[in-house]
Parts: sequence; C-alpha cells; structure tokens
Amino acid sequence: MHPKLKTFTDTLEALFHEVDEVLEDQWGDCFPLHPNRPKRNETANPEMDGLFEIAPDFTLGIGSNRGRGYLVSCRVATLQAVPPEQLEAFMDTAVLIIRDKLPVYFPGRQLEVIRDGKGYKIIGDFSLGDI
Repeated sequence: MHPKLKTFTDTLEALFHEVDEVLEDQWGDCFPLHPNRPKRNETANPEMDGLFEIAPDFTLGIGSNRGRGYLVSCRVATLQAVPPEQLEAFMDTAVLIIRDKLPVYFPGRQLEVIRDGKGYKIIGDFSLGDI
C-alpha cells in the first residue's frame, strides 16, 4: 500500500474509532452483547469489541449518482432485534460526529457526508497529491 494511502486510511480509521467511543458511551448498554463478541476495550480494535462496529467501507459507487466514496457502516452486535428507528438514531449520531470531525481529521480537504440511497457515504477529495 502506498504510504499516503496508508496515512489517509489510518486517519479515517481513527475518526471512526472516535465515533465508536461516543456510540459506546451513549448506548453501549442498551442491548445485550452478542455472546461471541468481546466486551468493550477487550481488543486492540474498537470495531471488534463492544456493542458497535462502525467502519468506513470503500465503494466505487457503481449504480450511485454520487460516485465513489466510503459508506458509513454501523452494525450492532446483539442477538436481540434492534428496531429500525433505533438503528437510525445510532446512524444519525454517527453521521453528526463524522460531519463535525472530518475537517479536524482532514484539514483542507473537501469531504462531506451525504445520504446515498438508504445509507450514508463520505464523498469528496480522496486524492493523494503528488506521488
């Protein structure tokens, strides 16, 4: 992987780890944790423990009017049924944080979070500059 792409990816991952922390703080105890899922902070990667798995998933945007970007993926690690309105509340909180923090994590870049179909996607300047 190119060093500039690794830096971009690592920064995006750090942003999503911060989002995970907020979701866990606010709602980490609202559903029983899946029996096979480690408790919060038991792994080195917040995506792999606790109630939430919030992650950016790159898409080429085929079939989307907005093109390529990073889908905002939010999963809840529980066996209990999560009502759709609760999932939407989790996602709305995540999107607000991402919108607020994108300029902090990526100063000078034109990135935004948009609704794309039923989900959200980060779009904008993913250029790596002169390589």
